[in-house]
Formats: sequence, structure tokens, C-alpha cells
Amino acid sequence: MFKLTFLGTSAGVPTKQRNVTALAIECLNPYASSANQQNSKSHPWLLIDCGEGTQQQLLHTKLSLHQLTAICITHVHGDHCYGLPGLLASAAMSGRRQPLTLIAPKAIATLLDAIVLTTELYLPFAIDFIAVEDIVEGQVGKVDIALNEQHQLTIDITPLSHRVSSHGFGITQNISRHTLNTAKLIAAGIPASRLWGSLQQGKDVTTDDGRQLCSADYVDHETQRTRVVVAGDNDSPELLSAAVIDADLLVHEATYTTGVLTKIQAKNPDFDPMHSSARLVGEFAHNSGIQNLILTHFSARYQSFENPNSSTPNMAHIRADAQSGYQGNLWLAADFAQYIVNGASDLTNNQKHDRVQYLGSARDHEK
Repeated sequence: MFKLTFLGTSAGVPTKQRNVTALAIECLNPYASSANQQNSKSHPWLLIDCGEGTQQQLLHTKLSLHQLTAICITHVHGDHCYGLPGLLASAAMSGRRQPLTLIAPKAIATLLDAIVLTTELYLPFAIDFIAVEDIVEGQVGKVDIALNEQHQLTIDITPLSHRVSSHGFGITQNISRHTLNTAKLIAAGIPASRLWGSLQQGKDVTTDDGRQLCSADYVDHETQRTRVVVAGDNDSPELLSAAVIDADLLVHEATYTTGVLTKIQAKNPDFDPMHSSARLVGEFAHNSGIQNLILTHFSARYQSFENPNSSTPNMAHIRADAQSGYQGNLWLAADFAQYIVNGASDLTNNQKHDRVQYLGSARDHEK
């Protein structure tokens, strides 16, 4: 399971209601104890993009920089990365010491080097920098992150189309559970004892009466897979066709409605903003069989209210544009909006259409 918290949903510049782009993805283990699940600060999490002010947005959530496992930067435009140096500095000042994975364009490493040199920034933790260019060019494979023996993450990269090199991140979480088949043991005349614990740990054992018991015969294995795809700025959603196969959710920018995008392109033919309209993303999602779609990265011209009859550009116009090409589960992200993504294989057919659920706003739970 993933828990998504949108920390910024505006394109280019912040507004009074929206900060610039950032998305937190918590990695939840449904097999963990309920006490751990209720303690948000115990969850490892990823940050996708880090626009200016992201660390301020985090103050309105329960997320801890000590549990931040990796940061992924889709591209070098400032509304996606200007908050990174400040966030790293705050992590250092808060006492973080464990290494941090940073997956980003090579230019981000140059930016951080300049910040360190000119501001004397000291980071008491190592940054494991992985260049997206090296992954795309095949010099580095998919990035695997082991949260523990049963909890694994894999991050893959898809090149997109924008005014600068931009990328989409496919994030796959696999959680395995080993369950002891106690009914089978009892039926075999093997009462509860320390042998049960050894079998569950994968060890073959010998009973007091000399019987050899293989762990594989008495332990059931289950894996829960959840996959989300988060795109950076992109005017060609079809580039994600391979990435979204079997994805539980696509998060994609929808900077404009089709009408506004067309006007912008016609007004200045020599300048193409190279963003997607809501309809363009909706049509791609429909044609790709994507059941769950969250749109974000909205132009500041669109107000946060929804009124389809208003002459003021607003979220209702974005929604209508997307729904003209898409009839699946659709959400328009707002700052602090939270969603659960459940990739469990044991869901019923009806439940599988609702793998994504809106939880409300993180700010509703502030203390």
C-alpha cells in the first residue's frame, strides 16, 4: 500500500491555495502491527519533486525527514527542484545522519555542489546520487531499495517530452508475508512448539520422533504488489504506455484545459509550453485502460473552486476537459490531499475498481 500526500499542485508559480510541485509517497506495510501503522513517523517515504517551500508544507503533515528514504526529481525546472537545498539543510539541522538516495538529473548534482560551495552547507549524511541519465541510458538498472527483508521498492524511469529533459517515475512496492499453515501442522500431529517458529523462519527441522519437516511444506507465501506512476512535465502522455501497464494509479500533470492550451500555442507559434491538457491525459488514460487517475500541476489561472458555469477558469473546467475523454476514477489534486493506493491481490473484482481512495486533507489532522 502507498499513502500519497500532495504537498504542492501548482504549475510554475505558487498561488494562495497551491504551492509548487511536490508529492510524498509513504510506503505502508499492511502486515505490520497496527501500532506501527498508526505511527506515521515510522513509515519510510519518498519525495517526488521538491519545489520551493516544500519543507514548509511538510510542517502541516506528520512526515519526518528522518524517515525520508529517497528523493526523485523529474526535471530541472525551478518549480520542481528549488526547494531541495533548503530541505536537505533542514534535514541536517534536525539531526539526520542516515544516507539518503537522490535520483535526479545530473544538473541537480551541479546545483547542490554550487550551494555547498557558496553557502558552506554541511550535510552530516551521505547522499547516494543516482543520475536519471545513467538509468535511461542503461548504465544503471532499475533502482532497488530494500526497506527490510520482506519490503522492497523498485523505481524505474521513463523519458518524457518537455522543454527540458523530463522523466516519469514508476514506483513498485512488493511486500511478502510468510504465514505458517498451523492447520496443516496440527493435522500432521505436530503440536505447537519452538519448531513452529523455526519453520516460519524458513528453517527445516527434525521432530523429537525423528521426522524431517521442510519449511516450504508448511509455510504459505503471499506477496502484495502496488505500483504507481508519477510523471513530470510532459506533452506526450503516450510515452508512458509501457510504464502504466498493470499500474494501480497514474499521477500526471494537467496544466491547462484543451481550449487554453490551443490559445497559448496559437498566440505564439514559436513557443510551445510542452505541457498536457486535461483532455489529452484523459484520452490516454482511457485508451490505456487506466482505472485510477490523479491530475495535478495546474496553471495558476485556474481557481481552486469548482463551478462549471463560472467565467473564471476553475477546477470544474479542468474536470470537464478530462472527463470528455475519460470515464474512470478521476481526482483533481489539491495541496495536502491524501490518497491510499491498495494493490492487494485478494481484493474482489468490485474492490479492484476502487484501489485508490481519497482520505481527506492532511491539515484536517493537525494537532
